[in-house]
Amino acid sequence: MTQPIAPPIRTISFGTLWRYGIGQVGGQVFRDAPATLLPIFMSTMLGVPPWMSGLAVIVPKLWLILCDPFVGAMSDRFNARWGRTPFLIAGAIITSIGFAAMFFVPVAKDPAVSAGLVSFLFFLASTGFSAFSVPYLALSSEVSADGHQRSRMIAARIIGAIVGVIAGIGLAQPLIGLFGGGMHAWRVTTLVLAALCLVTMLTTAATMHGRADCATAATPGEGMFRNIFHALREPDFRWLTLTYLLQCISQGCSFTVVSFVFILCVGNVNLILPFVLIMSLGSLISQPLWLSLAKRWGNPACFLISNIGYILLSITAFWITPGDDVLLRLPFGEAISTQQAIVLIRAFPLAICNSGFLLFTLSMFTDTVNGAKVRSNNQLNEGVFSGIFTATEKLSFAIAPLLSGIVMSVSGFSASTGGIHAQSASALTGILATYSLIPAGIMALSLLTFRQYRAATDRRTAAH
Repeated sequence: MTQPIAPPIRTISFGTLWRYGIGQVGGQVFRDAPATLLPIFMSTMLGVPPWMSGLAVIVPKLWLILCDPFVGAMSDRFNARWGRTPFLIAGAIITSIGFAAMFFVPVAKDPAVSAGLVSFLFFLASTGFSAFSVPYLALSSEVSADGHQRSRMIAARIIGAIVGVIAGIGLAQPLIGLFGGGMHAWRVTTLVLAALCLVTMLTTAATMHGRADCATAATPGEGMFRNIFHALREPDFRWLTLTYLLQCISQGCSFTVVSFVFILCVGNVNLILPFVLIMSLGSLISQPLWLSLAKRWGNPACFLISNIGYILLSITAFWITPGDDVLLRLPFGEAISTQQAIVLIRAFPLAICNSGFLLFTLSMFTDTVNGAKVRSNNQLNEGVFSGIFTATEKLSFAIAPLLSGIVMSVSGFSASTGGIHAQSASALTGILATYSLIPAGIMALSLLTFRQYRAATDRRTAAH
């Protein structure tokens, strides 16, 4: 009987880490910005009701459920000498152009027309992002046979994501305000963000060729449908994917309303930037800590710790209020109240927990893929697994805006074409619930599916 052949262990250099991680800067901007900016842009600039803006976002995402796995399979089987590189380059260009175009949609007499145009452009941009993001995730699974080395790769990706969050969430609203807050401000800001996407994603696309062990390997003699079926037959992969879906829906709900929270509930949109910077600091500091703890306790145990902390911290956000005192002033002169200071302080441990469960989810993903690959004599495809996993993420960030839009509409949120205006008490409650209680509940549900993932891995271990 032929024994499975494990690929040789390969130490990942610092150069490879930063070349890989920088691509997530643009990837994170595109992942977060539509979730955070499109709903508020459509509701306050185009006069689109929140439920309709959520629908405009979810339709293109549904297409990606099919698109991502097939992009992954095609990138596995693309046997030209440049491997996955053509997918990464084309994806970076299409994503960046499509992202900018979404915010150049004009105001129409019928809001459904504007929503339809945004949805169509989002469809094109999302297809381009599929061409980039699926091969990009596949690279993290194939760079090394050693789990710790792959975790280092994921940590580099998270650092890139932190920079992307600062740009896509932290700087976006302040830039819009700096440029005047009108339609012109939205368009200039998104052009800046689109340029950032293009430069960072192309850097990874142009420099990662040849740094993976098997970037063009595919299962010989099998079609794409069969490879996708093989991936879905892995029980640990199915349960981990479902866990990831729930986690991303939880995060997506918070992202969708974060601007509304700071403008209407915190009472100061300028605090978004220090909030994001504090979260970024917490994420950066926690990466070596989490990697050290994972070597001692294992990925699953650290995953549970970070999730429980995130759930508890999310619940506390339901009681956010602006406050009416002046506790202190930030270095740039911004006065903040006691309640606003609590929001900023809370950002640090929230970031530690958030970066933890993201690191361990993706690390367990690479472990699952490599385990399946070894069991099949190195014949299974990283691209197919990555395509299913990224499709899950994108689906969640379609469900989240739709769910958030429904909650906001039911709670009485009033749309407009002239910018953000005061909302009723019930609308504010709906925003806070969407930011805190609903994400906490969904994250708690993901712990149940994660338990099934652990059971599947335990059965696999016992069988061998």
